[in-house]
Amino acid sequence: LGGLTTGIRTREILKTSRLVARLSGMIVQRNKAIVGENAFAHSSGIHQDGILKKRKTYEIMDPRDVGWGQTELPLTKHSGRHAVSVRLRHLGFRLKDSDVDDIFAKFKEIGDKKKFVYDEDLIALVEGRLDDVPPTWTLDYLGFSSGNHAIPTATVRLRRAAPAAIVQEAGTGDGPVHAAIRAIDRIVGLEGELLEYGLRAVSQGTDALGEVVVKVRFDRGEPVVGRASSTDVVEASARAYLSAVNRYLYGRVARREDRRRGDGGGKS
Repeated sequence: LGGLTTGIRTREILKTSRLVARLSGMIVQRNKAIVGENAFAHSSGIHQDGILKKRKTYEIMDPRDVGWGQTELPLTKHSGRHAVSVRLRHLGFRLKDSDVDDIFAKFKEIGDKKKFVYDEDLIALVEGRLDDVPPTWTLDYLGFSSGNHAIPTATVRLRRAAPAAIVQEAGTGDGPVHAAIRAIDRIVGLEGELLEYGLRAVSQGTDALGEVVVKVRFDRGEPVVGRASSTDVVEASARAYLSAVNRYLYGRVARREDRRRGDGGGKS
C-alpha cells in the first residue's frame, strides 16, 4: 500500500480481545477468526500434514503476528502418521519406521477413546515398547461386569501366535481385574502370583491414560514385570498381566534354547 501504516500493534489483538471478553462477560466462541481458540489449531490429519510441509497451506498469517504462540497441532483421532512422527521427534525419540507404525496404531486406539492425546500419552506408548518381547498371546476381546451386589465376572478372548488359535474363557473374582486375570490364567495354562500392582495416571483429564505395572511370579520362578496403558483401568490391568505372561513364556523358551546349546556344546 505504498508504505502506508496504521500504527496498530497487531500483537496486542489477542490480549485486547481477551480483556474485553473478561470485562464484558461475553465469551469469544472457539471458531472466531483470529482470536478464537481454534483459529490456529489444526486437528485433522490432512491439515496437520499441510501445515508441517508448508504453513501457508492453511494459514494466511503468522499466529505470532496477532498475539498467539506457534501454530497448535493437537493430536486427536483425526491426526495422521506424519503429525505423530513429528511430535515423537520433538519429544526426542528417534524411531524406525516400523516402530512409528506400531506406535501410530496404538495411538489411533487411544484417540478413539479420548478427545486429545497428550505428550505424556505418547511417551508412555514409546516406553511401553522398550521392554517388549515377541508376544505369544495378544488380547483380542475383554468384557466384564461388576457391582456391589453382583459377582465380578470377566470374559477374555486371546489370540495365540503359534500355532495360531483364538481361545476364550470366563472367570470370576474379587473384582473385575481379578476376574480378568483368572480368565487369562485358564487360557494360558499358568497360575501367576501377583506380587505387586501399581497404577498411575499418565496424562491429565478424566479420560487420562492409566498405566499399570505388575510384578508376577510363575511356577515359583523369578518375578517378571509387565506394563500396559489404556484409558480403561481393567483393560490396562489385563494387558499388563498378559505382558508379564508373554515375558515369562519368552524367557522360558530362551532358557530351553540355552540349555539345548549347552548340551550340544558338551557333546561336541
